[in-house]
Amino acid sequence: MAKLTTISPFRLTSLLRLEKDPSLALTLFLNPNPNRNPAPPSSPPPTKPFRYTARSYDLVVRKLGKARMFPEMESVLDRLLADARVVPDEALFCGVIAFYGRARMATRARRAFDRIPSFRCRRTVRSLNSLLHALLQCGDLGAVRSLLVEFNTGEFAPDACTYNILIRAAAASGSIGNARDLFDEMRERGIKPSVVTFGTLITALCDNSMLHDAFRLKELMLESYNMKPNVYVYTTLIKALCKNTQMGLALKLKEEMLLDKELTLDSAVYSTLIRALFRAGRKGEVVGILEEMKGKGIEPDTVTYNAMLAGFCEDEKDFEAAFEVLNEMERKKCRADVVSYNTIITGFCKQGRWREARELFEDMPRRECRPDVVTYRILFEGMCGAEEFMEAGRVLDEMVFRGYAPRAENVKTFVEGVVEKCDWVLVESSLWRLSKVNALDLSGWEKAICGVLKDFQQFKLVELVDSLSSD
Repeated sequence: MAKLTTISPFRLTSLLRLEKDPSLALTLFLNPNPNRNPAPPSSPPPTKPFRYTARSYDLVVRKLGKARMFPEMESVLDRLLADARVVPDEALFCGVIAFYGRARMATRARRAFDRIPSFRCRRTVRSLNSLLHALLQCGDLGAVRSLLVEFNTGEFAPDACTYNILIRAAAASGSIGNARDLFDEMRERGIKPSVVTFGTLITALCDNSMLHDAFRLKELMLESYNMKPNVYVYTTLIKALCKNTQMGLALKLKEEMLLDKELTLDSAVYSTLIRALFRAGRKGEVVGILEEMKGKGIEPDTVTYNAMLAGFCEDEKDFEAAFEVLNEMERKKCRADVVSYNTIITGFCKQGRWREARELFEDMPRRECRPDVVTYRILFEGMCGAEEFMEAGRVLDEMVFRGYAPRAENVKTFVEGVVEKCDWVLVESSLWRLSKVNALDLSGWEKAICGVLKDFQQFKLVELVDSLSSD
């Protein structure tokens, strides 16, 4: 009889590291030696349980957490709690807190933080930062502030990461003044701001159109801390300048980036500039930007092409050029996405060219791109705007089939249009369609229908509205 190989704790760690399926990893963890010969019934139970390592616990917990298999993850943590031989690292619990933060489970994240000492593990500012970040992800800004007050007793000494999270939370709550106060406070406490600190505050200032203050902060990085802005800081400033139509300064900042050999420009910067040049009526300079990209070895991606499509459709109204961009994408093996087609369809609808919009919409599957809810809403709005309510009704039928609902303001336009044209068949069918996707404003229908009733037969529609109201 062949001798069975026993999996050692070291071997288990290796197998867990290689296993991609979290369910299989859990099965392997719980029963590492399933083929071991069972002891005779009369023999005493084994006295030496399998000796798990801290690394094995860490691997299986992270795999389960990443897969959001939280009950299974907690069961492994309970086993770890009872395993007195293993002292886990704080990083394991930082990971658990992060998993709950991404899942928007703030209470679970806080519970994981509170349990750390019971695992024979010392909490530091590292796990506090993980919890603060998780609460920020959950949008629980009040909990972020209260947590800081709760632990502002000397147990945790805040570091740059702590302040980065707090500044981001302050900015997210719209309190740019509080964000700046936190920045000043960390410097007063002798905590050196990091590039992330400056990037976070500069982004907040740009979002609040405080460009002058944002550039002063950029200068402070160099003058007071000898810290060079990274690509993120430059990109944030360039986007803000483009949004404020300050193209000269945006292009100057791009040139400043080119002079720094440690900085690598990417397609995102160039795409932002391309879109802004179209908006500023400087389409002729786009060719130069594309040539510069080519010279730098940066291939235009879908975002770049979409910026050009938006420029041609929204600013130039040049749909022939827009389709040439689509053809160029196909030649370059850069697949157009749903944003690409939505941009062109929107442009057609705004020009009243709903037939061409419909043709492109119907051609999307052949082009290996599936319309999304935004595509349907754009087309429905365009046809309502052109008073093509019969066509809009057909689009509505497709939307309902896919479980999509039009926007409320477009439903109102559609309702008023079909009722005004006294197309009672379309009125009745549309009532049922809209009710299926909970997009039915019954009071609006009632008012519109009753305003144009002319005979007793049409009164049946009011009865239909009443029946839908009672459902």
